[in-house]
Amino acid sequence: MDRTERFYKIDNLLQAHTVVPIEHFLRELEVSPATFKRDLEYMRDRLNAPIRWSKADGGYSYLAGNKTQQQSLPGLWFNSSEAYALLMMQSLLAEMQPGLLGSHIEPLKARLRAVIESGHHPAGDVESRVKLINVAARPVKDKHFEVVAAALLGRQRLQLGYYSRVRNDVSEREVSPQLLIHYRGNWYLGAWCHKQEAMRSFSMDAIESASVLAKTSKSLPKKALDGFIGQGYGIFAGDKVQWAKLKFSAERARWVSRELWHPQQKVTQQEDGSLILEVPFTDIRELSMDILRQGRHVEVLEPRELRNEIESELRLALTAYDKKQGEPACPKTARVNI
Repeated sequence: MDRTERFYKIDNLLQAHTVVPIEHFLRELEVSPATFKRDLEYMRDRLNAPIRWSKADGGYSYLAGNKTQQQSLPGLWFNSSEAYALLMMQSLLAEMQPGLLGSHIEPLKARLRAVIESGHHPAGDVESRVKLINVAARPVKDKHFEVVAAALLGRQRLQLGYYSRVRNDVSEREVSPQLLIHYRGNWYLGAWCHKQEAMRSFSMDAIESASVLAKTSKSLPKKALDGFIGQGYGIFAGDKVQWAKLKFSAERARWVSRELWHPQQKVTQQEDGSLILEVPFTDIRELSMDILRQGRHVEVLEPRELRNEIESELRLALTAYDKKQGEPACPKTARVNI
């Protein structure tokens, strides 16, 4: 019986009996008193199992109020989704801004390490051999994150100095914070903008200044917040939902057919191996970037506005690559499999 099996056996015995004498444990587990003691210490310290010793009762038991709650013990194996979820939680906690959870971070990280460190797989070994890489993550200033998080949880309005990358300027915004969103490795604030009288997404790294106002925050119903993210494509929100119809080449379809672009997407496989993908969007920007990175392997069929935007961007890109007078032609690059 390995260590993880012993943990489950100890839990089962404590769940099945009011009090379990040490002799019963040693007989069922077939281990020495020293090994049993180490197992108990691990379960108490690393797994937070509420196990107590009672000299009067002559055995071990769960603390009152915990016996009926099945203890959460680590599994020996995780499938890909479970492993990704655990490691993503650990990664997020490692990078979490102090203004959100503060001193609670370290205990959470320790508990998560205990779950990952199952059986014969030390957490350090898992961390060194399995990596999650957040590409293009933009850091947020701690002082701004702390102010925003406090205002969000305190139901207070904020005055933001917000940098617009599109206009290349900073404007003042009075907002009522509603949601903090971690998306594609970056933090966003979903807030009611009192200037525009609508919900907007604010990239947290673009906040130049943040101060709490002596005003009560406008509160939106849960239904409105649930529809804010996920109604359109990506992080951008809006009222007018349109559907993009994209045709992928047979070669790229092998990848796209297994990708989730949007929870409501529609996928149609064509007889020639190509693929039609339909996704909703309310803002053209993020969808355009994801389309452009597919290069020649995708064609926008609908709507005309999106097709024109992609065509215009491709023409401008081609212009940038046009040969300048006197410049030698660029050598062909080796093809890279994706």
